[in-house]
Amino acid sequence: MTERTFVMVKPDGVRRGLVGEVIKRIEQKGLKIVAMKMVRLSEETAKEHYAEHVNKPFFPSLVEFITSGPVVSMVVEGNSAIEVMRRLCGATNPIESPPGTIRGDFGLDIGENIVHASDSPHSAEKEISIHFSNEEIIDY
Repeated sequence: MTERTFVMVKPDGVRRGLVGEVIKRIEQKGLKIVAMKMVRLSEETAKEHYAEHVNKPFFPSLVEFITSGPVVSMVVEGNSAIEVMRRLCGATNPIESPPGTIRGDFGLDIGENIVHASDSPHSAEKEISIHFSNEEIIDY
């Protein structure tokens, strides 16, 4: 089933020069990038993106980190794109991610784990709408 998901290279991944590596892995897997941009998220956008964590103690530091530098936001499309991207990324905690995953190969800790990918169709739809307008997504 072809679907779309949201993927973001976080500030640590951008800072460490891993954007190309993340894109390479997405494309080598056979997924298509149908929208992409580098931005520095506003505090408002960061809070909207992480709204489900608003009452958790780590929320302020999460917002501070994600707004600390540029990110590369993408809409990725393909068969089972959500699950495929989650597997490419690895577990949220890089220590639990096997080698061969983005986080397993490059992640330093649970806070700085290189990449974000939507975890469900509902999250993908919500996150894509936060970060992209319909005009920014290319059908090809």
